[in-house]
Amino acid sequence: MNTLYEVRKLSSKNIVSPKGFSAAGMHCGIKHKKKDLALLVSEVPASVAGVFTTNAIQAAPLKVTKEVVYQSGKMQALIVNSGNANACTGKQGIADAYEMQSLAAMKLGIDPSLIGVASTGVIGEIMKMEPIRAGVESLDLGNTLEHGIDFAQAILTTDTVMKNTTYSTLIDGKEVVISGTAKGSGMIEPNMATMLGFITTDANIESDVLQKALSDITNLTFNAITVDGDTSTNDTVIIMANGLAGNESLTTGHPDWHNFYSTLQVVAEDLAKAIARDGEGATKLIEAEVTGAISDEEARKIAKTVVGSPLVKTAVFGNDANWGRIIAAVGYSGATVDPEKITIKIGEALMVQNGEPVPFSEEELIKILKANEVKIYVSLGQGEGHGLAWGCDLTYDYVQINASYRS
Repeated sequence: MNTLYEVRKLSSKNIVSPKGFSAAGMHCGIKHKKKDLALLVSEVPASVAGVFTTNAIQAAPLKVTKEVVYQSGKMQALIVNSGNANACTGKQGIADAYEMQSLAAMKLGIDPSLIGVASTGVIGEIMKMEPIRAGVESLDLGNTLEHGIDFAQAILTTDTVMKNTTYSTLIDGKEVVISGTAKGSGMIEPNMATMLGFITTDANIESDVLQKALSDITNLTFNAITVDGDTSTNDTVIIMANGLAGNESLTTGHPDWHNFYSTLQVVAEDLAKAIARDGEGATKLIEAEVTGAISDEEARKIAKTVVGSPLVKTAVFGNDANWGRIIAAVGYSGATVDPEKITIKIGEALMVQNGEPVPFSEEELIKILKANEVKIYVSLGQGEGHGLAWGCDLTYDYVQINASYRS
C-alpha cells in the first residue's frame, strides 16, 4: 500500500468522474424555470448500497428504490426529479414512481429492476407526469464535467449551491475514484435529512460489503448533521460501484480496505458538511467536537444535541458567547455527564474548565463567532468516547424561506 496516496482530493471532478458513469440534467417543467429532472447511468450493472429515512411516512420512490437495493443488490441507473417529493400521494404516487422507473428503462434499454428512483420537493402533490415523460426522452447523457453539473443542479430545491466532491485512492495499485453529489438545505435532522446523496465509484466491491461500509459511515457523517430538527419523507443515500477500476474485489480483509473506507468516509463527510453549511438561511457552519465521553455513541449524541439546540444556533448567529446554552444542551442530551468535569471551548477560547467558568475576552469571542465556521469543543473527562456533529446558525431568513415554501 502506498501510504503517500491513501486519499487524494481531486478538483474539477464530479459524479461522472469514476470510470463508466454518465449523467444528464434538464428543466422539464415540474418547476417553473430551474432544472428538475436528472439521470445517472453506469455502463454496466453496479453493486449498490443505500440508506433511507427513518420517518414512518415514506415517499413512493423509496419503495421502488428499496426493492432495487435490497432484492437484487445491483443498480445501473437512477432517475431523479426535484420540485415534487411524490410523498403522501397514495396509490397514484406509487404508480407514478414505477412509471418513472419504466420510462428510464425504455430510454436506456435495460431492465427496470436495475433502476432506482428519487424525488424531492413539495409533499402531498400528485406528480405531473407529462413533463417527465417528455423530459426523459430529451435527456442528453454524457460524461463531461458539464453533464455532471447539470445533474447536480437538477436535484436541488432550496439549496443555494451545488454540493459535489471527488477523491481518489490506490487499491491493488490501481486508481479508484469516489465521487458524490447531494442536495439538502432544510428539514435536516437525520436519521436522515431532507437530503438526497448519490455516490459513484469504479471500485470493485460486492453489495453486502458496500452496504455495511455505507451504513457505518452514514452514522458518522449524514446522521451527524442537523439544521432544524425535522426528518423528511424522502431521504436517500445511494452508492453505485461498477468495478471498472479493475481492482480485486474489496473485503474488510483486503490489504487496501482502509484506503477505500477512508476515501468513502471523507466523500460522505464533505457532502454532509456541505448540507449543514447550506442550511436554509444559514450564514455559518457549526461544528461540535466532544471528547472524554463514556462511548463514541454518547459523544456523537452530545455533539448533535449541541449543534441542534435552537438557543445555541441563535447565539452563534448573534455572535453571542453564551456558553450557558452549550452546557445546558450537554446536560439535556440524555448522555452520562459529570458537571464538575465538563470543559468547554469556542474556537481556541476557553469558557469553562472542570465545571467552573473561566474569564474570557468578549472581543476575542466576537471575532471567533463572526467566522464562517464556528467550532465548539466539549470535554467530559469520563472516558475515551469521541464524536463530531455539524449544524448551522438559525437566522431570520430560515423563517422567511419556510413561511413561503409552496409559493
